[in-house]
Amino acid sequence: MGERKGVNKYYPPDFDPEKHGSLNRYRNSHPLRERARKLSQGILIIRFEMPYNIWCDGCKNHIGMGVRYNAEKKKVGNYYTTPIYRFRMKCHLCDNYIEMQTDPANCDYVIVSGARRKEERWDMKENEQVMTTDHEEKKKLETDAMYRLEHGTDDQQKLQKVIPTLVNIQEMQSIWKDDFELNSMLRKKFREEKKIIKEEEEHDAALMSKASLSIPLIPESEEDKRLASLLKYRSPD
Repeated sequence: MGERKGVNKYYPPDFDPEKHGSLNRYRNSHPLRERARKLSQGILIIRFEMPYNIWCDGCKNHIGMGVRYNAEKKKVGNYYTTPIYRFRMKCHLCDNYIEMQTDPANCDYVIVSGARRKEERWDMKENEQVMTTDHEEKKKLETDAMYRLEHGTDDQQKLQKVIPTLVNIQEMQSIWKDDFELNSMLRKKFREEKKIIKEEEEHDAALMSKASLSIPLIPESEEDKRLASLLKYRSPD
């Protein structure tokens, strides 16, 4: 679609490449069309996808993660050299406007107004997850040799704790590595089980035919064998 739109353009008879330069200048329009109607104010209309579950302050309804809106994107500041963008969108269930902005320091989005976040976060440090290095800590690692040595020692201790887990994971991966061998083993197991089931069915069918039974037989257990061994039959005198 993009290639077709790029080559199939209608040029009016009065279009002059030297005078107009492009069709956008000829029509006095922006290449982004309606998305750029507020570009003079530093606002660009984009398609924004909700990064997490929220509750709208206007209608009190739940808005799920992944719901998309036409949002006004505007730069409101910088975190060092990373720009901070704010997004303003209208709730699809009411007339309330929701404002969110990026949080580069925590690699997240924060709600400015119009909604509240459904709290589903957890402590990454408590869960022993990989955490982003804070700017101050990064600076300290680069300048303080003793702190860098202590930090490296802590990392080595953490590594020694998780080595058994990593070894188990590698062993499991090596077991499941050969798909053909696994498939062969599984099919062999199924064949053996099917053979046993067939022999049991034939044995039950022979027993039912001999005893003239028409009821289904259940598998025998050790308790059944023990009780059967206690029974003694005697011929009448």
